[in-house]
Amino acid sequence: MQQKTLVMKFGGTSVGSADALISATQIIRDAQKDWIRIVVVTSAMSGVTNLLLDSANQIVGARSSRPVLGGEPPPLQDAENNLREKHFSAAEKLIKNKSLLEETKKEINALIQIFVNLCSAIQVLGEASPRALDAVASLGERMSLRLLTAVLNEAGIKAKGIEASEFIVTNSNFQNAHPDFHITKEKTQALLNPLLDEGNIVITTGFIGANAEGVITTLGRGGSDYTAAIIGSVLPANEVWIWTDVDGVMTTDPRIVSSAKTLSEISYGEIAELAYYGAKVLHPKTIRPVVDAGIGLRICNTFNPTHEGTRLTASGKKNGHVIKAVTAIQKQRLVTIEGRGMLGVPGVAARAFGAVASTKTSVPLITQASSEQSICFAVPSETAPSVLSALEKTFAHEIEEDDIDRVWSTDDVSIVTVVGAGMRHTPGVAGKVFSQLGNNGVNVLAIAQGSSEVSISLVVDANDTENAVRTLHELIVQ
Repeated sequence: MQQKTLVMKFGGTSVGSADALISATQIIRDAQKDWIRIVVVTSAMSGVTNLLLDSANQIVGARSSRPVLGGEPPPLQDAENNLREKHFSAAEKLIKNKSLLEETKKEINALIQIFVNLCSAIQVLGEASPRALDAVASLGERMSLRLLTAVLNEAGIKAKGIEASEFIVTNSNFQNAHPDFHITKEKTQALLNPLLDEGNIVITTGFIGANAEGVITTLGRGGSDYTAAIIGSVLPANEVWIWTDVDGVMTTDPRIVSSAKTLSEISYGEIAELAYYGAKVLHPKTIRPVVDAGIGLRICNTFNPTHEGTRLTASGKKNGHVIKAVTAIQKQRLVTIEGRGMLGVPGVAARAFGAVASTKTSVPLITQASSEQSICFAVPSETAPSVLSALEKTFAHEIEEDDIDRVWSTDDVSIVTVVGAGMRHTPGVAGKVFSQLGNNGVNVLAIAQGSSEVSISLVVDANDTENAVRTLHELIVQ
């Protein structure tokens, strides 16, 4: 009979300083009281992944035709120094064993040198391919792995580090790779189970995997949560705990509504909607592997470890409120295709979204007039120009023939979403939502309700975002 297994993921702020690493170490030590087998997934130290990618992109932007004399350009030198300072200062504060400290610094320094070499290659080529950017981005987690493993061993916790690229096998869609769960399961069990059975805490990297040829890939920004879910589902584990810097899933963003509260329990369907519509507490892809494997998921605060956090369950806790949470995605634009010639013409929507897909843009919300004379959907503001260009090209003939009057986009808007499984069986919720907004002077530009009936999404002007969120949050506490 397999012993109880726990997978814990620590986010960037949870391993971002010497003090944070001390807290993480104590959390791992406490978990050993109840769990025999523990896998820890670590993110890069806070700010490191941005530093790595910004440096690589700056080198491309600043490339000059004349050769650079005297070694690396100053921005790269600064990044190199910052990486060394951030990791070495934490190591020197926490690792007293001289040989362990020197070995850890040596390994981290080797990774920093790989970063310098990659940036030099990018500078020569004058471009940073998705494959190169994945190699650069992976280095933060790889440094953090060495640091956390050494800190735990210094603290007397038997820990063994192994990079996730050794066992998470993905396709070659660099920067947003998808795992092959069948091969990943075989490799994960073959590599991790012996280490766990020997009594090790296994430390591994979030965010990264490797394709069939062993080339490093990444699972998308914020993908460390997803890594924990993948490992939890294939080992399998009994539970996955996500350690972050908030007390769990909140009823809304506390920066907008100071009275926001932590939800003690929430359903998988509810968290999926919240994650998709802007709640940063959990990567959207995390949920499916956990649900499929029937694993418990918990979101906890590294800096307030005695707080129960939020537990995710199949049904969620009935807290007496139909609406549980309100979230918002900002910096969106509504794109509209409209024209009387669209009426009854098959394939217009398919061609429209084919054009959008060609720009690699995700569409978070769609609405269509019942007269079929317009299709309206939201896209991130930064992608709106390329989406409009693709649509105009696709429908050039229809525009010329006046079958389509115009393709256009709004200025910046926000998608505000109210979430609650109780809405499914409660009549009149939509009426309350729109009455609440109307009474507080918020104009709704578009509406969509998911087929799950767990959420209602509505589009408001960017300037109305905070007012809309505060207004709808009042429905939770009524």
